[in-house]
Amino acid sequence: MAERQNISTGSEWEPIIGYSRAVKIGDYIHVSGTTGTREDGSVAAGDAEAQTMQALRNIEAALVQAGATLNDVVRTRVFVTDISRWQEYGRAHGSVFAEIRPATAIIEVSALIDSEMLVEIEADAFVG
Repeated sequence: MAERQNISTGSEWEPIIGYSRAVKIGDYIHVSGTTGTREDGSVAAGDAEAQTMQALRNIEAALVQAGATLNDVVRTRVFVTDISRWQEYGRAHGSVFAEIRPATAIIEVSALIDSEMLVEIEADAFVG
């Protein structure tokens, strides 16, 4: 059986909710839903593109901890609170993944955990 590595950000919520920022098992890495929260805990209120870019930077940091890069991402799921702004989310996603081109979906949800959050992204990577 492949060894399991849980990647943590040290967030106070991880043990309360019972999740890891990412989990690596064998050649697979699964990154939990990741928002555009900056290190100081804030988000770029109202700015969908900035939040998407920050979420992708946060995903990249988790991947690096797991021994991967954005080039290893094979799938993303982009959860948004306003699908009519899909081009803003898409521009940011496209600027990061223009050459990598993982399978992806943009899905509208009614809300995220904080009303200022506009986007949450999951990512799966393969490093085999």
